[in-house]
Amino acid sequence: MGLLANLVFVFVAGLITALATGLGALPFFLFSDIGERWQVRLWGLASGIMLAASGFGLVREGLAEGTLTEVGIGLAAGVVLVVVSHRVLTDAEIDPKEYAEADYKKLVLILGVLTVHSFPEGVAVGVSFAELGLSEAQGPVLLGVTVPLLAVFMTVAISIHNVPEGVAISIPLRSLGVDEWRMVWWSVFSSLPQPIGAVLAFAFVRVAREFLPIGFGFAAGAMVYLVLTEFIPEALDVGADLPGRGRGDLAGGIVVGVVAMIPLALV
Repeated sequence: MGLLANLVFVFVAGLITALATGLGALPFFLFSDIGERWQVRLWGLASGIMLAASGFGLVREGLAEGTLTEVGIGLAAGVVLVVVSHRVLTDAEIDPKEYAEADYKKLVLILGVLTVHSFPEGVAVGVSFAELGLSEAQGPVLLGVTVPLLAVFMTVAISIHNVPEGVAISIPLRSLGVDEWRMVWWSVFSSLPQPIGAVLAFAFVRVAREFLPIGFGFAAGAMVYLVLTEFIPEALDVGADLPGRGRGDLAGGIVVGVVAMIPLALV
């Protein structure tokens, strides 16, 4: 399997995770709203999945490929990326009303803002495919290609994680009267940087395999920092009016997310 075919394979995996974000809009085809308690639980589920994927998958593989120092450097670099992303997101003010009818320039701005938000997740997918098609790869065979177990783990984890992100994007669009299919489109659109990040990360670690441990650490650091600075605070904000600010529902969601990923981590 040549490099181009590998890149296409990884791009499709990243595209699957992006399409999963659109599932977050599907409940609005059946219900006019989603309760705050379920929103908190979904954010908790996403947080648990990402923490498990980072620890059981990326960090473990990074330590198997390199040293603790290399993985630590990657973790720090991932955190720096998210800090810079936060600054970009803070400086760029997007009016949600313009999601429904945005001109070309506004679409470019929105894409730029969303890129820094979802790009690290695409990097995680790309890095996890580092052994795609190599003789040492272990995992299921798909279309005659051995897909690394870590790649399966990360693709499933990030796809599940993207669903509550789709819900979070759809809620304000619903309040603005945007129809359901446009909500699906904008949810998917928000994650389109993921297949791009996946391809770039895969190409980099395949060419410069000595940086693979740092790459694993980088993806893990970015995702863990996102959970701590975005997912959990968002859940607590949504659950502000619930008993205990929804901490019980959040904790329950996190536990379910971690437990759900354990079987994949032990394969």
